[in-house]
Amino acid sequence: MVDKQKMGVVIDRIKRSFKSAQGRNVLTYLMFVAIAFVFWVVMSLDSEMQRDFEVPLVIEELPDSVTLISTCPSSLSVSIKGKGSQMLRYVFGSTPIMKLRLDRNVSIRDNRYLLSRANLDTRLRDVFGTGVSILACRPDSISLSFTTSAGEKLPLRVHCDIKPALQYVVSGPITCNVDSVVVYSVGDLPSNVVEAETYQVVKSGLKDTTRYDVKIKPIVGARIIPDHVTITVPVEPLISKKLTVPVEVVNVPANTGLLTFPSQVDVTYLVPMNAYNENFPIRVYVDYLSLEPGMSKLPLTLSIHPGVAKDATMSVDSVEYVLERQ
Repeated sequence: MVDKQKMGVVIDRIKRSFKSAQGRNVLTYLMFVAIAFVFWVVMSLDSEMQRDFEVPLVIEELPDSVTLISTCPSSLSVSIKGKGSQMLRYVFGSTPIMKLRLDRNVSIRDNRYLLSRANLDTRLRDVFGTGVSILACRPDSISLSFTTSAGEKLPLRVHCDIKPALQYVVSGPITCNVDSVVVYSVGDLPSNVVEAETYQVVKSGLKDTTRYDVKIKPIVGARIIPDHVTITVPVEPLISKKLTVPVEVVNVPANTGLLTFPSQVDVTYLVPMNAYNENFPIRVYVDYLSLEPGMSKLPLTLSIHPGVAKDATMSVDSVEYVLERQ
């Protein structure tokens, strides 16, 4: 209720202000400003003006038998001059798209599509209208090499240097979504080009399986399809596992027996989470040939699968022994 009363008071003050002589002068001034703005807009639309546009360039209806080797520019930087009324829809609207068909009005020479500056100006006037002048265009010409030959399939080599974070491990082979690419060229590929390869991928501190989008190194005078691939790096945390393993004795003569105390030891090691339930060949043994006079203990040797198990340790590093002569 109080807010409505305050609003009514404010509205009454505004009405009284506009009914006063000073208020009428302000309204008259604003009306003339609006009229002047309308006249300025009309005169601007009738006068010539210069504007710069980024015109998207799209190649359409490319024959299936044709493969472009060169990279076509995605847009043209165009500076045009014309009446404001002609540019109004482009200034406040969307920029027109220049659609290019390479089988029409395009020069072809030595497996190359050629669009001169004059050709581009003609096509740009079709886009913006015949009443505009094309002052500048970058690039000022387009040259695209192409081939109608079938591409050559090459194996792909992935270069990467991946290091996981502490207590993590790359738990399997690094894979790529493709194992080969197709290379197109105008002529035959050089004899030393026998494979395609990616740029080097260097990553460290990985804690989870990660995918990377990797570009393929270009080959001069050729086009590679696809030009980038996705590699997957499987990463898993390492978890601790403990097993009790019997102590073996090796190289004991036929007429001798050797007993160890203890006869088994605990082996602790780290494995990837997905390999926790797998049993790896683990051996703990003492070598009779390492026995020397006066030794009270024999050193233990640990043999464990090196590819999966990490940082293996034993509960003891040596054992007492008793020799038995037969």
